[in-house]
Amino acid sequence: MRRVCVIGAGSSGIVAAKTFHERGVPFDCFEKGSNVGGLWRYENDSGASVAYRSLHINTSRAKMQFADFPMPRDYPDFPHHSQIARYFDAYVDHFGLRDRITFRTTVQRVEPLADGTFRVETTDATGRSESRAYTDVVVANGHHWHPRVPTFPGTFAGTALHAGRYRSPESFAGQRVLVLGVGNSGCDIACEVSRVADRTFLAMRHGVHLIPKYLFGRPLDKLVSPWMWRHLPLRLQQFIFGTALRVARGKLKRFHLPEPRHRILEEHPTISSDLLNLIGHGRVTVKPNIQEFTGAADGREVLFTDGTREPVDAIVYATGYDIRVPFLAPEVFEARDNEVRLYKLVVHPEHRGLYFIGLVQPWGAIMPLAEEQSKWVADLVEGKCALPTRDEMLTGIGRDREAMRRRYTASSRHTIQVDFYPYLDGLRKERRRGARETARAA
Repeated sequence: MRRVCVIGAGSSGIVAAKTFHERGVPFDCFEKGSNVGGLWRYENDSGASVAYRSLHINTSRAKMQFADFPMPRDYPDFPHHSQIARYFDAYVDHFGLRDRITFRTTVQRVEPLADGTFRVETTDATGRSESRAYTDVVVANGHHWHPRVPTFPGTFAGTALHAGRYRSPESFAGQRVLVLGVGNSGCDIACEVSRVADRTFLAMRHGVHLIPKYLFGRPLDKLVSPWMWRHLPLRLQQFIFGTALRVARGKLKRFHLPEPRHRILEEHPTISSDLLNLIGHGRVTVKPNIQEFTGAADGREVLFTDGTREPVDAIVYATGYDIRVPFLAPEVFEARDNEVRLYKLVVHPEHRGLYFIGLVQPWGAIMPLAEEQSKWVADLVEGKCALPTRDEMLTGIGRDREAMRRRYTASSRHTIQVDFYPYLDGLRKERRRGARETARAA
């Protein structure tokens, strides 16, 4: 009898639990916090939420929702994190999952055993430890919770924090604030802080193609058809998308933003409808990367790579996250430089029965991809679908990694990057291939 352990009850864990539940596959789901939602649960007592108070989604609700449970029609195009958390609550209650989740329980260790099963050790809120055996383990602990913080020569005497600890702008009122990083969180935080700070600087290593949430009056991901993502050559996609952006937004150099060294669609999107306005208003000043902390201005002066200097009271490092799975030993799984050696970013090629849900970074929302990943994993657990051989999976991993290296700029943020529709189609193709293999072997 198969028995599955699902680790985490964020957006990926709950859809995995729902899939096993509706198929009648025995499972346990352990969640460190006292509720579902993962990073979308503001100030989650699991300690794994990095949501700030004003956070809204960057993909429209229609593209983020699960296939069999639409978001409420009265939700806006880009809901607030509190609305997303309520949606996940409703999802769990609708499908009868809440009683199937063991809350306030931390998975301390997952150990593969010689017989192909796994020993899972947990600790509950009272400190009581327990060890259980499972035939399969599904890891859904998220990948936006372990901050990556760069170091620079010198010492900074002001306030410094990672974007994962940022919650609201009030504490920065009247200060000179530097936000380092021009991803989505960096842009959001710089825009928000600029409304209360004395000066706000947004520093970056290189330029990005800044994309508005709305283009020609429609949410961007509704404007572009799935057919285009699936069938048009990349260069034609880049031409169409780049032309539309130039018409709607103009050239970035007018806003003192550096021109990107890469083409549009070759980097994870940076989406902001506010940044250009605030640069134009003089509320946000663009800077290149930090070179060093000079020690001047009471230890608060920052020297930038263009030779300019600014006194700064606080720095927010919007510099991304490292992938960590603390309950797996490094010899089982370790994402060095965020490189992930998983077949289709789901299946561990060396330890059959060890799966990962939601460990992807798409152009688009993770939730529909996690839903399809969960269906594939359930097929594998039920024996309805066969995997390729170990060597074939390793070859596939290498091929996929090389394709992403050609597709995207070199960066630790692109090691799990996928194109939404091609990846979704690839999962479905893999399910069909595996089902045919199983049928032939029967």
